[in-house]
Amino acid sequence: MPVSGPYVVEVAQWQGSGAATAPRLREGAVRLAQLIPAGRRRTVPLDVGAGRTLGGVRNADVLQRHLRAVRAALADVAADDLTVVVGGDCAVDLAPVEAALRAFGDRLALVWFDAHADLNSPESSPSGAFHGMVLRALIGDGPEGLRPVRSLPGGRVVLAGARSLDPGEQDLVGRRGIRHLGVEQLAGPGPLLDAVRATGADAVYVHIDLDVLDPRIFPAVGTPEPGGLGVEELLAAVRALTDEFTLAGLALTEYERTEGADHEEAVLQRIVDGLFRPDRR
Repeated sequence: MPVSGPYVVEVAQWQGSGAATAPRLREGAVRLAQLIPAGRRRTVPLDVGAGRTLGGVRNADVLQRHLRAVRAALADVAADDLTVVVGGDCAVDLAPVEAALRAFGDRLALVWFDAHADLNSPESSPSGAFHGMVLRALIGDGPEGLRPVRSLPGGRVVLAGARSLDPGEQDLVGRRGIRHLGVEQLAGPGPLLDAVRATGADAVYVHIDLDVLDPRIFPAVGTPEPGGLGVEELLAAVRALTDEFTLAGLALTEYERTEGADHEEAVLQRIVDGLFRPDRR
């Protein structure tokens, strides 16, 4: 980037995930947050257990409480602080993107690095898991109690590295003007930079679901999809973005820590070094 001394907000939420192994996200968030060099740290207090299904969303009551807690944690962030949110599942990023929108308004684009589009609704979701609906909520179609205060137009969203889209999500990408770059289009920075430039934004919020990586490189996620990015491809893409655009915020999500985690932590250390310790690249 480089980035030094960010405000690291740990949100060890698992209830938004549909994976059978989702509780591993709690330990994954704790460990990943520890790896990031921070100026300040905040651990958001969360429920440990599951909740009720409401309106087709699993654990909706718990997720609503968590959303309020993350909003409260971000309320005192200074305008010049870079916030790095560490999940937990992708749904932890609703309030941080909302906060970036409050700060940057129409100047903001959202780049969503993810193997999945996260554009389902409660009606279309095969699992009822909110981590598969959070981007849909951010563009204005969220379920009751899980909607951002301000939504982002689809034309200012760039979906990067997604390779598993449901038919309804594919249709929505076209209808809402979301720019979608596949893995092959991220081999060099040109298409990604062009896509963000086309939004008219001069600031970018970067969301990284670690399942954007190829599972042969990093399998410690709940919903792995073959054919993903390599670590250096991901880092090069983020560096290109932050070289040209103001970084409005960053999220790292969906690390399911496993026993014997030496290999996966080595990959995470490479990512952290590339993002936050450029002298150690």
